[in-house]
Amino acid sequence: MPNLRGFEFWRSTLQEARFVVAPMVDQSELAWRLLSRRHGAQLCYTPMLHAQVFVRDANYRRENLYNEACAEDRPLITQFCANNPEVFVQAALLAQDYCDAIDLNLGCPQMIAKRGHYGVFLQDEWELLQKMIKLANEKLSVPITCKIRVFEDLDKTVGYARMLEKAGCQLLTVHGRTREQKGAVTGVASWEHIKAVRKAVSIPVFANGNIQHLSDVERCIQETGVHGVMSAEGNLHNPALFEGRSPPVWEMAEEYLEVVRKHPPCTLSFVRAHLFKLWHHTLQIHQDLREELAKVKNLQGLEDVSKQLRLRCQEEIAREKESGERQAGELPFPHWICQPYIRPLPKEVVANGSSGGPEARNSVSHKRALEDSDGAANTLSKNKLKKKARNPNKNFCPEKKPKYIKCEQCGNPKGNKCVFNLCRGCCKKKAYKEVADCPSHGLRFNAKAAKLRAEKEIQDPPDGTALQCRAQPPALL
Repeated sequence: MPNLRGFEFWRSTLQEARFVVAPMVDQSELAWRLLSRRHGAQLCYTPMLHAQVFVRDANYRRENLYNEACAEDRPLITQFCANNPEVFVQAALLAQDYCDAIDLNLGCPQMIAKRGHYGVFLQDEWELLQKMIKLANEKLSVPITCKIRVFEDLDKTVGYARMLEKAGCQLLTVHGRTREQKGAVTGVASWEHIKAVRKAVSIPVFANGNIQHLSDVERCIQETGVHGVMSAEGNLHNPALFEGRSPPVWEMAEEYLEVVRKHPPCTLSFVRAHLFKLWHHTLQIHQDLREELAKVKNLQGLEDVSKQLRLRCQEEIAREKESGERQAGELPFPHWICQPYIRPLPKEVVANGSSGGPEARNSVSHKRALEDSDGAANTLSKNKLKKKARNPNKNFCPEKKPKYIKCEQCGNPKGNKCVFNLCRGCCKKKAYKEVADCPSHGLRFNAKAAKLRAEKEIQDPPDGTALQCRAQPPALL
């Protein structure tokens, strides 16, 4: 396969894709991609894969890519997270025959990405990113693409995008949120940043952020000039988003379960998570079935719960037809219609009167208002709020943990008391090579070697004492 460049790649291989399903951890698996393609998606990404695990674990490769080969599932881009150029290229070489491009994840803002030192937490290490993309661009037969988040400073964002293009990136997806915009402070994505990047680079650009309906897709393309629009949460709540339809939830749920049956195996946790997203608004009303959906342990059980939800919704529709009245609610459509989920404000902010329109509530300034002087969010998760209610005297806002110290060789978090300042994997290799000990990681290569030498000396000492002892009669020993 020729390594096509930029717009040639977008036109010929990606067939000028405009409607794109985002790479989502444990959520953009084969069955969901096929469902999305049936309803208007023109390009899909695999879930984010860990490059180091992909290289060393054949089962991981088989479960996440090799077994999912499907003629209907193209064009397809495989996304990796990585922080080492050689490992990234090794993983990409193993994956390139099963996809149309390799994407480097530079946008994941979650804590696991911070601990592993990948995703958006590489956005300040431009020299490392240049090495990774240049090496991959030289070695691979498919193009390299990148998905990034923006800096608050627009000029820095533009410089960042130009650097990636110069290094060899052939297509750039720009998520218009900063590293800090996640969870309760996700806020509104900045299309202004996306538009500036689009004007500054000469490769195709996809936009990501604020996409809940097809009208948002069209407006984003008009306002920013991008070549395609990527959806994540909007797609999870309505797989028919790119068709411009809002079908009944059970229609999408039943079709998805049919695809899962047709293309096994599909991890049960993935299927359950998709049903929770699809039925999100209905499950707020039917809490008993929400608990049931969480408990069932097989695909048939998930199908049964989905059928019960459909029957309850249809009964409610019948009652409304008879009465001629629709129950009032906060949602724009009845709860059984596929529609986006708008993340609510933290209770503390509502109590303090920080209201306003959705843009005001989700703005970067609103996010800052939620942060303390150290920049840490002053809100608690739902689980911690429940625990606090049970135990009000306990401190659920501990001091900020110190930043993880990196392993000197691979960049992963090092052991706290490692004698070599390495992670366990690198420490084991070094200790084995140098016949050394590391008590922190429980490695005793030197101690074991000394023990073996001592045992050998007892069995065969240099002065021949053992031979004399063996020559004596047993009674004299």
